[in-house]
Amino acid sequence: MTIFHFIISFGLAYLLGSIPSGYWIGKIFFKKDILQLGSGNIGTTNTFRTLGVIPGTMVLIIDLCKGILGASMATIWGSTPHWAYMVVGLGAILGHTFSFWIGFKGGKAVATSVGVLLLYSPSMFAAAVITFLLSILLTSMVSIGSMLGFTIVTVLSAFWLNDWLLTTIAFILTIFVFYRHRGNINRILHGTESKVPFGFGYWFSKK
Repeated sequence: MTIFHFIISFGLAYLLGSIPSGYWIGKIFFKKDILQLGSGNIGTTNTFRTLGVIPGTMVLIIDLCKGILGASMATIWGSTPHWAYMVVGLGAILGHTFSFWIGFKGGKAVATSVGVLLLYSPSMFAAAVITFLLSILLTSMVSIGSMLGFTIVTVLSAFWLNDWLLTTIAFILTIFVFYRHRGNINRILHGTESKVPFGFGYWFSKK
């Protein structure tokens, strides 16, 4: 892949990632501006909370696909080195978090990053999803699941896969995800973080 090919692929990945699915679904089908609702985030969690289960599920699927399709832009020129999936996929992640459609605002990089990870490393994708689901089951907090999912990928890619590229990118994204969840962290510390209506954390809070 030449520099020219990379720039085109990265740009196409960014355009795919920048599709503000949560914002458009809210505007078109509900006449609501999700940027003004809940956390003001266009991602899956805020869509679930402010618009409902069906639109939230739609946003989750679309955002995952943005990562998968964005990373696959590395292959439009033919065969490509494996590392290109992750590096080109960063374009989709940047597009999701800084969408030019909505003034360079966006989501917290979780679902789209997981989509890129599925194409680059299915084993790390599985580790992230399992960590996410177990965290929600134990705490009933999506934010904790998201942060721990990125953390476990960083640790495993470093000490199990010895993949310096994934480790570096995962580490940077982990810092970014923690930063984007700083409000959630503050609410967790003060015991006011929102919980999903299932899991041990939710059940214990109702006792």
